[in-house]
Amino acid sequence: MASTDKLLEGFQRFKQQYFGDDSRLYASMEKGQPAKTLMVACCDSRVDPAILTDCDPGDLFTVRNVANLIPPCEQDHNHHGTSAALEFAVNGLEVENIIIMGHANCGGIKALWEESNDAQTQFIQPWVSIAQPAKDWVKNKLSTSSVDVQIKACEQRAILESLANLMTFDFISDRVKQGILSIHGWYFDISTGELLSFNPKTGAFEVIESST
Repeated sequence: MASTDKLLEGFQRFKQQYFGDDSRLYASMEKGQPAKTLMVACCDSRVDPAILTDCDPGDLFTVRNVANLIPPCEQDHNHHGTSAALEFAVNGLEVENIIIMGHANCGGIKALWEESNDAQTQFIQPWVSIAQPAKDWVKNKLSTSSVDVQIKACEQRAILESLANLMTFDFISDRVKQGILSIHGWYFDISTGELLSFNPKTGAFEVIESST
């Protein structure tokens, strides 16, 4: 069984940095969080959004789920954790940016692609089916491409489906139309270490160039 010692040692370093050497950051956030960017990322342990963007505590309000998916707005009595987080980030924190960040070699998208009927995945398949339109698009447009190319395209296309689903929430679409909220699609390529952003003008994911 894996030990938790590494985690506890890491917490001690965190505590020393933010509560020992200089406690001003957390003191300034004692009564609320200042985050103005909502990041929707995958649960995958390789793509922690705060680490990838080198953010401090308080910079990002983060939602992580399997395959970084946004469901469409549904008015029912079921449990909607991701939708609740969207609502709080937009209405409560008044974030100014929402970023959907997908990544290469995503296990959730692979599960969608392979359509596993394993009884142990009773929750995964219904969830990843949110991105079924992305898979259908790839199957139609890239039918002659290799499987690797198709899956990568599906990972990226799923981000676009989630961006579209964001706009089914009135509290998001209204703010986007008013120009006070921006939505973005990012893709982290694990094999190259590149971060790509969807460019609606070209219809493609393009490498984000450094500003420095």
